[in-house]
Amino acid sequence: MTSDAKREQLREKIEAGERRNEERSLADAAREAADSATNFVKQHPLATLGGAVVVGLAIGAMTKPGRRLTKRGGVLAGLIADAAIAYGISMIDKAGDVARDGQDRLEDLGDVLSDKARSARRDANYLAGSASDRTRSLARGASRKASRAVRDLKGRVSP
Repeated sequence: MTSDAKREQLREKIEAGERRNEERSLADAAREAADSATNFVKQHPLATLGGAVVVGLAIGAMTKPGRRLTKRGGVLAGLIADAAIAYGISMIDKAGDVARDGQDRLEDLGDVLSDKARSARRDANYLAGSASDRTRSLARGASRKASRAVRDLKGRVSP
């Protein structure tokens, strides 16, 4: 292989590597753009909803039926847009209320479980103490009976 052929082969490898780097950077840029768009939508849901309504109205105004509708009922389109925005805001408020209700219920459940656990611990301690007292009492009684039996046996064996 001549040096010119080697140079040409090396140039082709370099160009292929540069193309791969460009493609990779485009994919990374697209991924970053998608992530930032997702974050914006999560942080600003009302602005996103408003933007979607405006874009929809703008596209609709560019069509022939949309232009006719705008001439006839521009006020109606404004009212529909306002209603859509109000509906979106009310849905967001309801979602917040549901989340707060869920937190309250979890807090109440935690309190109930905590009270039940303390009660069960108290009952277990009481039962353990009662069992311990009963065992001591039985052991003392058995010890007394055993010592009396030994005393009686000694009395019978030695006259």
